[in-house]
Amino acid sequence: VQLQASGGGLVQPGDSLRLSCTVSGFTSDDYAVGWFRQAPGKEREGVACINNSEDSPWYRDSLKGRATISRDNAKKTVDLQIDRLKPEDTAIYYCQAKAGRGWDRQCVRDGWSTWIDLIGFWTQGTQVTVSS
Repeated sequence: VQLQASGGGLVQPGDSLRLSCTVSGFTSDDYAVGWFRQAPGKEREGVACINNSEDSPWYRDSLKGRATISRDNAKKTVDLQIDRLKPEDTAIYYCQAKAGRGWDRQCVRDGWSTWIDLIGFWTQGTQVTVSS
C-alpha cells in the first residue's frame, strides 16, 4: 500500500485548506482512510476518518464543524477540507489506510486514536502552517 499526502501550505488564520491523500495498492475500495497530525513537541493525533460503508465519518472534537473528509474511489483519493483554520491547526498532516472490519469500525468510532500504536509505518506528511 502506498500513500501520498499533499495540499499543505502556509495560510492565514480563517483561511481554508484542502488536503488530499492518494491511495494505491489495495485490490478493492474496501478500506478506511484516516488523517492524523503532529504538531512540534506534541504526540500524533487523529483528525478525521472515513470508511467505505454508510457510516458517518469521525472527526476530532476540535475540528467538528470545520472539517470535512470525503473520498473519491474512482480517483483513489481521500480529501480533508479544513475551514476557519487556526494557529493551533499548525502541524504535519499524515494519512493512513487500513483494510478489515475491525479497522473500519474503529475508524468511525475514534479515528484509530486508541489504535495509533498499531498503525505501523508512517509515510511522509504534508506541512500545514497557520500564521498571520
